[in-house]
Amino acid sequence: MFSGSIPALVTPFRDGTIDEDAFRRLVEWQIAEGSSALVPCGTTGEAPSITSEEQHRLFEVCIAVAAGRVPVIAGCGSNDTQTALWHMQVAKDLGADAALMVAPYYNRPSQAGLLAHFSYLAERVELPMVLYNVPGRTVTDIRPETVVELARRFPERIVGIKDASGDMTRLTAHRLGLGGTFLQLCGNDDMALQYNAGGGTGCISVTANVAPRLCAEFQAASLAGDGARAHALNERLFPLHQALFTDASPAPIKYAMQRVLGWIGEEVRLPLVAASASSRKAVDAALEHAGLV
Repeated sequence: MFSGSIPALVTPFRDGTIDEDAFRRLVEWQIAEGSSALVPCGTTGEAPSITSEEQHRLFEVCIAVAAGRVPVIAGCGSNDTQTALWHMQVAKDLGADAALMVAPYYNRPSQAGLLAHFSYLAERVELPMVLYNVPGRTVTDIRPETVVELARRFPERIVGIKDASGDMTRLTAHRLGLGGTFLQLCGNDDMALQYNAGGGTGCISVTANVAPRLCAEFQAASLAGDGARAHALNERLFPLHQALFTDASPAPIKYAMQRVLGWIGEEVRLPLVAASASSRKAVDAALEHAGLV
């Protein structure tokens, strides 16, 4: 259903408002460069800092511009179950192909709470869900046994996971419980090579915002078993993967995109601020290493 290089799209801003023209151009460019699906309003899209109205407008624009050429996985997660339900229903009505559903943050629900939260959503909206586990940000960890139980209860609703836990053993735990049909997408660009080798099907990527063709070529080589080419591309991209997290994301990736593209600015919303001088230096060096400048 979803595989390959899937950018978690940045949200371009200009003077405090969404730069819709730049966002449309970004969607077109990503498709032309080989991205296999698109994620608007994820962490990289600054979902915590945009209004619900802006979020739904970004869904609408992304789906309209993609026009069925690639799937759209709309970022619908919330720490409030009713808000998540609202976002999912809007995304479904607009024509999204799936919803990316982050674990509820701050509330710190138990595993029983996570089962109840995601079950409630699966029972009420006919839209496939890709779970998003990023305990470094949310504190809450969707444990493998919870993932397995959810996917067994709702095989047509809980179709995959974006795993940014950093725990590579979970690939095997999920496979043992669910087999190879459950989609496992890496949430860390710098682990994507090893993740695919362990049974992953792609990556929801930050780096693909600025290097979509290289990321798509890397994923194609990796998933086809072309180890030599996959390693070469990974080593070309690896410094960039790491440089993009030398400051609070997405400030470094927006700086990189301004340097490479020019038509997306650095502007982020408070409480985020522009990338530091040391972060910019790291990004500059990594862009040169990757041959992007």
